[in-house]
Amino acid sequence: MRIQKLILSLVTSVALLIPTFLLAEEVNIYSTRQEFLMRPFLNVFEQQTGINVNVVYIKSGLLERLKAEGMNSPADVVLTVDISNLTKLANEGVLQPIDSEVIEANIPAEFRNPEGLWTGLTARARVIYYSKDRVDVNQLSTYEDLVDPKYRGRICTRSGLHNYNIALLSSIIAHHGRDYALNWAKGLLANLARKPQGNDRAQVKAISEGECDFSLGNSYYMGKMLENPDQRDWAASAGIFFPNQKNRGTHMNISGGGVTKSSNNLENAIRLLEFLTDNLAQQMYAQVNHEYPLKKGVMLSGIVQSFGKGQSGIENGVFKRDTTDLATIGNFRTEAFEIMNEAGYE
Repeated sequence: MRIQKLILSLVTSVALLIPTFLLAEEVNIYSTRQEFLMRPFLNVFEQQTGINVNVVYIKSGLLERLKAEGMNSPADVVLTVDISNLTKLANEGVLQPIDSEVIEANIPAEFRNPEGLWTGLTARARVIYYSKDRVDVNQLSTYEDLVDPKYRGRICTRSGLHNYNIALLSSIIAHHGRDYALNWAKGLLANLARKPQGNDRAQVKAISEGECDFSLGNSYYMGKMLENPDQRDWAASAGIFFPNQKNRGTHMNISGGGVTKSSNNLENAIRLLEFLTDNLAQQMYAQVNHEYPLKKGVMLSGIVQSFGKGQSGIENGVFKRDTTDLATIGNFRTEAFEIMNEAGYE
C-alpha cells in the first residue's frame, strides 16, 4: 500500500505540471475499465507527450457502439478485459493492425493477436480459491480434477456464461477437445454447492461463510479484497492455488487494447499503447491492481509475490503459466458458450 500511494502521488504531482489546455493533440479511448484505474498514468502520458487523453467509460455494449458508429466513431483506442472481448472486437472488423516494434518487444507473442489487431496489457491467472481451514492444499492438482466426485457439493462459481469462465472452458477445448470440455462442464456443475451466482469475490465470501470449500476466480481479486476492510476477512479465510503446475500450467487471461479502424489519431493511438506496454505503466498496473505485468522484468506487487507461497514450484508469485496462444483460445469462445448452454451451466 505504501508503494502504491507513493507511485500515485509522484505521478499526480508530475502530471499537474502541464495545463490540459496546452495539449494540442488528442487521443480518444473507449474503455470498459473505469477511468480512475488508468487516469494516474494517463496523466503521465499527457505530460510526456503533450497529447490529451479523453476517456469514455462503457460498462457494456462496446462492440455494439463501435459497429453502430462505424467510420464516424470518435474512438481511437479501445481498452477492455478478457480474451473473449478482444476476440469479438477483432472478428467483427472494428480494429486495425498495430504496426509497432515497441509493442512487439514489450509483449510476448502469445499475448498479442497474430495479425496485430490487439495487444495484451496485463495478465491475471484463473486460480482455485480454497478454504484454509477445511482443505489440505496438497490435495489440489488441476482444473480437470475439479470434476471428481470427491468435490461434490463443495465448489462455488459465478455464471458459467461469464467471460472469465468461457475463457477457461475455451482453454480446455484447446487442450482436450469439445467432448471432453462438455463432460468437464457437466461434471463441474454437478459438484457445485449452490446455483452459479455473484462475482468472483462473492465466491470467496461463500468460502469464508462455510457455504463451499473451493471456487474459481481471478488472482488479482485477492489483492483487492485484502485492501478492502470490509472484505479482508474473506481473503484471510482463503488460499490461492495455481492449477496444472505439473503439466501445461495455469490458464491466463488478459486485459488489452487495440486501435479502431475509424481512428483519426492513429499515430497518437499507437504511442498510447506503446506507453501502456512499457515500464512505468506496467509497474503501475502491477502495484495498483495486483495484475501480472506482461513486460519481462517488471516487479510484481508485494501481495502478488505472496501468492502460492508454500506450493511446489512457486516462488515470489512466479508460477508455470499456460503459454497457449490466447488468440487460439479466443477462437473457441463461441463453442464454449454452446457447451455451457448444453451443460445447463447458467
